Amino acid sequence: MSENYNLTLELKRLIIDTLELEDVDPSDIDPSAPLFGEGLGLDSIDALELGLALQKQYGIKLDADAEETRQHFASLEALQSLVEARRVN
Repeated sequence: MSENYNLTLELKRLIIDTLELEDVDPSDIDPSAPLFGEGLGLDSIDALELGLALQKQYGIKLDADAEETRQHFASLEALQSLVEARRVN
């Protein structure tokens, strides 16, 4: 398996575990679908929780008010790009 695939699965599980999405299977999360709104249906509280989980898991610091942060949370693919670029552990 490629490192990309492993990170994708790791992020899917992080989202499911952090947000306690018991009814969601990793295979249910489309990497290119929106995480918020009509996609996975996450909200701003979910974004805060996910941001904290990313900081704890990967050492990534995010500015909650920055426009680029919203772009990073647009989809799983965008989140994965962020982690690949900024992870410290």
